Amino acid sequence: MFVRPYRAIRSVCGIGFMSGVLIWSGHSLSVSDASTVPSLSTGTVAGAPSVNGFTDVAKRVTPAVVNITTVMTEKVSRSPFPDELRDRMEEFFGRRSDPRYRAPQHQGDPRGEQRGQGSGVIVSSDGYVLTNNHVIANAQEVSVTLPDKREFKGKIIGTDPKSDLAVVKINASALPAVTWGDAAKLQVGEYVLAVGNPFGLNSTVTLGIVSAVGRGHMGITQYEDFIQTDAAINPGNSGGALVNTRGELVGINTAIFSQTGGYQGVGFAVSTTMAKPIYESLVKTGKVIRGYLGIGLQELNQDLARSFGIKEAKGALISDVRDGSPAEQAGLKQGDVIIEYQHTPVEDGVALQRMVTRTSVGTNVSLKIIRDGRERELTVQVGEQPGETKTAKVERAGTDAVLSGLTVEDFDQEMARELGVKEKRGVVVTKVEPESGAERAGLLPGDVIRAINRQPIGSVKDFEKATSDVKKGGNILILVNRRGNSLFLSVQI
Repeated sequence: MFVRPYRAIRSVCGIGFMSGVLIWSGHSLSVSDASTVPSLSTGTVAGAPSVNGFTDVAKRVTPAVVNITTVMTEKVSRSPFPDELRDRMEEFFGRRSDPRYRAPQHQGDPRGEQRGQGSGVIVSSDGYVLTNNHVIANAQEVSVTLPDKREFKGKIIGTDPKSDLAVVKINASALPAVTWGDAAKLQVGEYVLAVGNPFGLNSTVTLGIVSAVGRGHMGITQYEDFIQTDAAINPGNSGGALVNTRGELVGINTAIFSQTGGYQGVGFAVSTTMAKPIYESLVKTGKVIRGYLGIGLQELNQDLARSFGIKEAKGALISDVRDGSPAEQAGLKQGDVIIEYQHTPVEDGVALQRMVTRTSVGTNVSLKIIRDGRERELTVQVGEQPGETKTAKVERAGTDAVLSGLTVEDFDQEMARELGVKEKRGVVVTKVEPESGAERAGLLPGDVIRAINRQPIGSVKDFEKATSDVKKGGNILILVNRRGNSLFLSVQI
């Protein structure tokens, strides 16, 4: 995903980090209702701190926010991030060989052990702790220390790298626990507190407001529903609690935006709307069961909307339909635009992804789509997402100018395997000159062009004919296969 404004998003996993790297911090949870939102008309603030501030909230929450330390005795990745995420980070920053853009390493010692540190939240009095996956990733030993200095050996119950959540169990009872909140009620401007162990400073409480809700398109995790806050979040806050003024858990602190590596007023937490079902599934089954349609999605911009006969750039454009998937069985096709899911408007691909993954497997859902400029209604039965399924990224297609500076070639079966393409169909882009029309269009070396203006491309000859038929002032709709995923590019000429 190309997310230009967030080049300096950083992980706040714990100890040590470098410039230009995702800094993980947490997971959003529920927020207070409208009664806590400042009332400008009366000049008073409902839910505002008393003369003693938020001391009551802090007293209730801090005993349940723990310190998690890990030891890795086996060889681990250079990065605490999952391989797929690290690859996306390196692709995003565009400098695989530049050390400034490498993910941070865990601390080591002379014995070769790797150590990490973060936070966690006790959400059940019998010892279940919710934290970030990256806090305990690759851990051979997990230690959980409570604010009262009691230390326990932690057992990893389950992990979900796709949302960066994990559950750890300690052998204890009658523990203090944070109450779940309802993130769906969270409102921008509402007070929230972040509790964790930044820089190893245990039981640190910071105050801020909700800056935004439902943040996606970040490229941090595969499934994103982040609460943005200006409560101070720093390295070590990962897996800590974001709570409302009633002391209810509304988020798990996961990441910060920073150009310095420290707090700059933009932090992200995974919403409890996403976190609670994942927690419950991990505790019950040890894995996460998600709804699945089997479609690839990309962002719908104005040029693509016009190409598909849509007035507004709203909805989820289907760039690919998996063979044998629920979507194929329901009759969905490449190029369809989903505008409603269960009678709820679909803003974009990220919104649709959230809806689908939260739908129970086996549910029949109604879809409203636009196909060839006309609205249609379909019913699809949601399936269970296979463990090996790769979620299609939401891509932002570039537009502008003619396809100058582009070189394409026919390709053989060996090249198809190297490109991750199952079918030897289309032409492969071998060169894109800098600042050319092709580059501005969003084409990249290695892209396989499958169709132009919905006409199949099987050879260089087909490509030349298709591009020569397009008149100046029109649009070219290009279907490409990029690293095994299909997407559309709309090129204005």
